[in-house]
Amino acid sequence: MKETFPYKRITVTGGAGFLGRFVTEKLKHYDGLEVFVPRSRDYNLIEKADILRMFDDSRPELIIHLAAVVGGIGHNQKNPGRFFYDNLMLGAQLMEHARLRGVKKFVAVGTVCAYPKFTPVPFKEDDLWKGYPEETNAPYGLAKKMMLVQSQAYRQQYGFNSIFLLPANLYGPGDKFDAETSHVIPALIRKCLEARHKGSQFIDVWGSGKASREFLYVEDCAEGIVKAAALYNESDPVNLGNGREVTIKDLIETIARQTNFHGEIRWDTGRPDGQPRRQLDPARAFERFGFRAQTPLEDGLRRTINWYEENFESGAASYS
Repeated sequence: MKETFPYKRITVTGGAGFLGRFVTEKLKHYDGLEVFVPRSRDYNLIEKADILRMFDDSRPELIIHLAAVVGGIGHNQKNPGRFFYDNLMLGAQLMEHARLRGVKKFVAVGTVCAYPKFTPVPFKEDDLWKGYPEETNAPYGLAKKMMLVQSQAYRQQYGFNSIFLLPANLYGPGDKFDAETSHVIPALIRKCLEARHKGSQFIDVWGSGKASREFLYVEDCAEGIVKAAALYNESDPVNLGNGREVTIKDLIETIARQTNFHGEIRWDTGRPDGQPRRQLDPARAFERFGFRAQTPLEDGLRRTINWYEENFESGAASYS
């Protein structure tokens, strides 16, 4: 018998995306849910009229807001205005109209990019306002962080039940491997596999390799979001992570080993490293709603690489 869930009609913005597909899959474990996924071709959720139409069509009791305009460091540098405006409008308008429509709960999914550039490691939620974010992704990070301000203000004034989650950098099967817009793990996997396939003797990697990141397997993140949606009802921000920090140098060496690329790794130090260090403190998520990430980085990388290689072989992905 399937488990029960406290809300029946659920709208998942971005539900057809990388993270969203795993969230909607997790929701299938519960009995009797109606899950609505608004597709961007049908609803432009930056426009008020489309937001109102989406509410008319879905009548949600719960909204899980995953939709975002995202990309790696290079894409952030090229599109700071768009990343700020689109993400700000997506979150602010959606939460406002959710309140006006009497939605019972709103789950706002933010980003680790909201943290200050020089946050002490491990990042604790109470450090969110102790500085300005790293410059290359500050517009995106700040736009997403405004949902935390809105969530807390709406709970204070209107008693609106909204929560704000801060996932670490995500990776996993189904990620975006586009050379221009992908994040670091899919970009490095693609580089290594392309180099191996073409017989190249080296790959170029941005930065110095000294920066560190924490990477959360996408299925673990989806589990944390669904747990929080069911069980957590406060506006204190909550990290979703595993508490493991890895340098980009160690990351690329692991990926090279797992993809059987044995060539030289050349560091392009003229390119930015981004934030110097990232590692989240995951304690609050476990304390408040019992979430603990389960997937070791090596296992998650292996699954991601296998997925990409299988899709390449089937023609769904390309090394060219």
